[in-house]
Amino acid sequence: MSTPRLLAIETSCDETAAAVVDSSLHVHSSVISSQIDLHAAFGGVVPEVAGRAHVELLESVVAEALEVAGGTMTDPGIEAVAVTCGPGLVGSLLVGLSGAKAMAMAWGVPFIGVNHLEGHLFTAQLDTVPVGFPHLTLLVSGGHTMFIAVEAPGRYRLLGETIDDAAGEAYDKVARYLGLGYPGGPAIDALAATGDPKAVAFPRALRGDNLDVSFSGLKTSVIRYVEKHPEVSVADLAASFQEAVVDVLATKAARAAEEIGAVAIVLGGGVAANSALRARLAAVADEAGIECRLPSMAMCTDNAAMIGAAGWHRLHADGPSRLDLPANPSLPLDLLERTS
Repeated sequence: MSTPRLLAIETSCDETAAAVVDSSLHVHSSVISSQIDLHAAFGGVVPEVAGRAHVELLESVVAEALEVAGGTMTDPGIEAVAVTCGPGLVGSLLVGLSGAKAMAMAWGVPFIGVNHLEGHLFTAQLDTVPVGFPHLTLLVSGGHTMFIAVEAPGRYRLLGETIDDAAGEAYDKVARYLGLGYPGGPAIDALAATGDPKAVAFPRALRGDNLDVSFSGLKTSVIRYVEKHPEVSVADLAASFQEAVVDVLATKAARAAEEIGAVAIVLGGGVAANSALRARLAAVADEAGIECRLPSMAMCTDNAAMIGAAGWHRLHADGPSRLDLPANPSLPLDLLERTS
């Protein structure tokens, strides 16, 4: 008998994604349609544009994911449908939720709402050898910067987070100011490789013992420095800015991992693609004598495979979600309403 499969859908922001994942967390297909080109002209994601694009793309992305996994829209060969229900852009979430509910009803299979953040926490379980517990996940994206103690599937503790801008948001804002385009993260990372990370001593906020971080002041410091030193090399600015961000994240990740007795440091979210952050966290983990799990480039971006992995856990732990489950753009990590 074949291992049961689940269709997962992710539309929380500007990627339309679908995947087929079996109950052993083997990924049979993962399809992602990015909207970067649609939003580049605006310098950031435009919610209305993102929502309309999801409407246009969702059916074809799902059909492709099913086809790669050996199914079709009329004969999908799946046992459940999981979908992101928050947090994210409400219009984008509603497109995925509506589609997932319709498919679950049409195919007569359970429907599962998944927290996008929990999806990121399950990415490490998609590896050939799942990561052990407890481990520290550093979740870094355009919307989130969080240090999370993962004690077991479904058991999480938030240790610290940004009190203002997320790290990815700071990258985008600084890149926009420097005229580097959108998305800012890859542009700054590439340019930083040619600059001097010690050229400008940008401040490191919240150096104390707590695990919260702040990047709004760093962004302002970049602007003020350029105003006073317009001749400065943009490559040196990029390298020095990135050094400040990575230094803060790596220092606090090391502290958090020691605090919880972590067996591994896991990196997740869009900023997990950053080369400097990957290298620094690997060094931190090596110094601590623990494992470091860095996602593949495909798993750094929002994807549906991680939603599928979390979906299987939620189905087994809590059962199906109600079909009137709403989109929640501010859904916290510990809140998911379930059937009784």
